[in-house]
Amino acid sequence: MTIPTYDLMMRPILELAAREGITRASIETNMAEHFRLSPAERAQMIPSGHSRLVQNRAGWAMTYLTKAGLISRVSPKTYRATDTGRAFLAQHVGDITRERLLTFAEFRQFLARPTSSDNDGGSGDDTTAQAPANVRTPVEDIDAAVNVIHSEVRQRLLEAILQQSPAFFERLVLEVLTKMGYGDMAADGVIHTGRSGDEGIDGRINQDVLGLDQVLVQAKRFHPDQVVSRKEIQAFIGSLAGQGVTKGVFITTSSFAASAHEFVQRGSQTKIVLIDGTRLLDLMMRYKVGVRAERAVELLEIDQNYFTVD
Repeated sequence: MTIPTYDLMMRPILELAAREGITRASIETNMAEHFRLSPAERAQMIPSGHSRLVQNRAGWAMTYLTKAGLISRVSPKTYRATDTGRAFLAQHVGDITRERLLTFAEFRQFLARPTSSDNDGGSGDDTTAQAPANVRTPVEDIDAAVNVIHSEVRQRLLEAILQQSPAFFERLVLEVLTKMGYGDMAADGVIHTGRSGDEGIDGRINQDVLGLDQVLVQAKRFHPDQVVSRKEIQAFIGSLAGQGVTKGVFITTSSFAASAHEFVQRGSQTKIVLIDGTRLLDLMMRYKVGVRAERAVELLEIDQNYFTVD
């Protein structure tokens, strides 16, 4: 048979999640067995060749069900049907369509969400995805689809980070800063120092060969609900002062309390940059840390200069 589209997979996935826990790793096999796909169909790849078609479609079906609030994560990798999802199954028969999911405000917000809030080249004021589908141009359709894909990648990227150790996160943020042009790992310009006795300093970046100009880094792999307080920023500044350094970067997967921002903005001889989880994800995606380009699409347009008659 033809490999089912993602929308045809949503109901069997939701029904399975209502009975037992499901994972992104197991759902591919579940759907292949449910739809009785042949070995050749199970092995079929998407055009980029980076994942199997069944895996890709089942993954997106899970994503859409999650964004609509019909399933939710109950452990780092396991999802189950929510009360809303169980009620939906009881009240509706037949396939779960995208149009039905649009009745949920959470799903509409997911589709309308900009992919970036980074002021340095992000698309924080992008409203393309908010335009109704029936009035969008083909290029706007592409932009809207990219927004949806990137929004999902950002969420999965954060989940992947939170499942790693604090030491892994410390190395990750140092790699991001290196990709941005700060220091050189190959030339020992970036040093991972996160260990006992380093006064909470997780990394040291030498801006010059002799290390006369240094930037110290602190990385906190916090749950999104755990806000970094002013007290923690003050302690970080104290560590910088103790080492005679006047520049620092504090990076977290969560956010900073308003009092922490105010304290930094008051100004002093110490220059501190605060990078919260939202901006960190922006930077990781921009500098390709922990993500890869799945596919490059080239859009062609008429070259009017070619047809200009002298």
